[in-house]
Amino acid sequence: MIDSTHGMGLVRRVLAEHRRIVIPLSVALVVNVLAYALIVYPLAQRVANVTQRDLAAEQALAQATAEHGQASGTLTGKARASTELTTFYSDVLPRDLSGARRLTYLRLAQLARESNLRFESGTYTPTDERGSTLTRLKIVLGLAGTYADIRTFIHALESSPEFVVIDNVELAEGAEGGNLAVTLELSTYYRNTVS
Repeated sequence: MIDSTHGMGLVRRVLAEHRRIVIPLSVALVVNVLAYALIVYPLAQRVANVTQRDLAAEQALAQATAEHGQASGTLTGKARASTELTTFYSDVLPRDLSGARRLTYLRLAQLARESNLRFESGTYTPTDERGSTLTRLKIVLGLAGTYADIRTFIHALESSPEFVVIDNVELAEGAEGGNLAVTLELSTYYRNTVS
């Protein structure tokens, strides 16, 4: 004996009695499943792919913008360095050997006098630097005075607007007990006139 209120018998009975409602609902369910499978799901995948592509494109744009900024900065820095180098050559460095001698000889003698140092000797030797457009004017300067006066002279030389490089400093005890003898090796540069 089968209980007609439970199991498969109940489902058949409901389907038989409500066939007019169940068939259109079943057809609607199948149409919805097919519409989702054939239309909605592929469109959702396309939207997800477009979103991923947009994100990748935004990242690529940000990276390209950063690289462009670096390239522009490099170009601007190179142009500024070129301008500053031209200014250095034209305004800071002496134009020729006589300008370099005039600039250093007079200025060094003046700084020595202001620092209470006695000028002992000075030699000026131009040397061409290999592979350079500059000529080096090597200066060997002999001075005598107290340690404090020598420090004052070196400080004044380093803070002066003239382009003079201190290559070497040698201190020795002078002949007059309290004074020191200092030998300074200095350099300045000027542009080669013959290339």
